[in-house]
Amino acid sequence: MRFNNARGMFRFGLAAAAVSVALTGPVSTASALDKVTIRFASDLTGPPHPAAISKEYFRELIEERLPGSKVQTFYAGALYNIPEAMEAMTEGNLEMTWGQFGKAGQVEPYMNVVVGPMNLSTPGAINEIGNFKTVAMLKDRLEKLHDIKTLGYGHMSMFIGAGSGSRLLKPEDFAGKKLRSMGPAENAALSAWGANPTTMAFGDVPPALQTGVIDGLLTSLGGFNVVKDQAPYFTVAGINGIVGDYYWIGASGKWWNSLSADTQKVIADTVANDMMPFEKKMNWCNDRRMLDKYSTTDPTKPGIYIASDAEQKALADKLGNGTVKWLKENTPADAHEWIATFRQEAKAAVAANPIGSDPLEKTDCEALAHYFTKYEKIDKAAEKAKGAAAKAGKK
Repeated sequence: MRFNNARGMFRFGLAAAAVSVALTGPVSTASALDKVTIRFASDLTGPPHPAAISKEYFRELIEERLPGSKVQTFYAGALYNIPEAMEAMTEGNLEMTWGQFGKAGQVEPYMNVVVGPMNLSTPGAINEIGNFKTVAMLKDRLEKLHDIKTLGYGHMSMFIGAGSGSRLLKPEDFAGKKLRSMGPAENAALSAWGANPTTMAFGDVPPALQTGVIDGLLTSLGGFNVVKDQAPYFTVAGINGIVGDYYWIGASGKWWNSLSADTQKVIADTVANDMMPFEKKMNWCNDRRMLDKYSTTDPTKPGIYIASDAEQKALADKLGNGTVKWLKENTPADAHEWIATFRQEAKAAVAANPIGSDPLEKTDCEALAHYFTKYEKIDKAAEKAKGAAAKAGKK
């Protein structure tokens, strides 16, 4: 075949391109999204716990945004507890975990440097934790040493407290009581107040209370909602006055690196810009709901009692530097500077974010109430079905 001029060559090029398109189909401009299966482990209880509702919210968004994908949400250590989940992610045997700093300290001791009571005592300060240099260091350690990518940070109830069959308010009230702790670092405070602490996953708590294995527990208002019949007296010593409880959301590096860049972006954006802001609002609103429903100003009566400044000070004085001492005894020497750094960052964050200054405190909780209603109905229906099955089994 011979071409006499440039026009002929141009026409041939167009014809060849047309043949190529006909054979291969149109050139795609769509994102390269993977179809994924995500097992999402956690140690918290299922809905209507506010963080669990947030996990279900994440599941719905991911299954919509990554067509054909499946998110399996696990609660109360049903698949793995936090240390086991971390090891499974490192090995590439688990995709994601809703982690907690204190419990993660069993695998990565440095994670303990941010735990302990009476540090982040305002909502705005708690919401700043993801911007701390201390937390950036922990994120780097998780990635480099454990092949875990951190995608976001959240918090449990701002009113973590102590629950029991009687009021735990003064240090002497704790004396001799066997109390569930959320992690080893919290044991220092309980020990200083005279209690016998035992670290226990929340899924094991209700039966342990029912059978008298433990006398009480540390938990969030969401947790109190689950065990209020077994531990009706619940004491809060201000925001994070009993203990601070912060979350990190992690993904297995082996799994993450197997995904396309577009898929990674969808998941990362969903965690950072949808799930975590939603989770913080749900926790805040759950606190409001629990306080409105169960708060009491009389410590001799069941319910949620907020300790006075003088009562909080008595606990703080009895604790002294017990938490810091425990941290230094249970972390490597080169982590000790970070214990001080975190406390300095926390103090600065509290000063910069006084009570009433954070947008979270202006959340329209009425607009979110339907989420609680939805899952409370599901929870009641499940309990009713469980009771009916048990009754039928006895016949």
